Amino acid sequence: MSNYRRARDAGARYFFTLVSHQRHPVLTEAPLRAALRRAIERVRLHRPFVIEGWVLLPDHLHCVWRMPEGDADFGSRWSMIKRLTSQALPGFGSISLSRSLRRESGLWQRRFWEHRIRDEDDYQRHMDYLHFNPVKHGLVDRVVDWPWSSFHRLVKEGVYPADWGGDTKADNGEYGEWPGAHGAPYGLSGEFS
Repeated sequence: MSNYRRARDAGARYFFTLVSHQRHPVLTEAPLRAALRRAIERVRLHRPFVIEGWVLLPDHLHCVWRMPEGDADFGSRWSMIKRLTSQALPGFGSISLSRSLRRESGLWQRRFWEHRIRDEDDYQRHMDYLHFNPVKHGLVDRVVDWPWSSFHRLVKEGVYPADWGGDTKADNGEYGEWPGAHGAPYGLSGEFS
């Protein structure tokens, strides 16, 4: 079994990317958004964390979490969220023998990618990157047009102007590109309260 090295800094901020199994474009479908939302709410009741930024795309999601002081266990939280989401949608996707033996669903890739946020500049680059991602993938022309994102909440809070990441036909479209790429869970079915 592989032994992956992960950053484990209690109380830190982390950027995550999770991908659907075989990049099936299903994550923005209403039943899946609802199941994911319920899973996050359920996990946060027992294992709190703050979602500072979020974007849900058809085949992957990006988010920034702030872990509680004295706690760096994001891995078990993601495991529970993925399991609860999959259990809410039985029979979703085809499952290989290997995945079946590991008690995995056909919804998520096995692993996820994480990056510990180093400082405020790194935080801003990652927040910009995740919010601009729907434009980068050609899903919308303007960041504000993508419904499953924390961008809308952050505009209301005055963090971003409403026209940030505006019309890519007029902009150079380099918001948050790598390298050098800026509460409650948002972006699953509009705003969470």
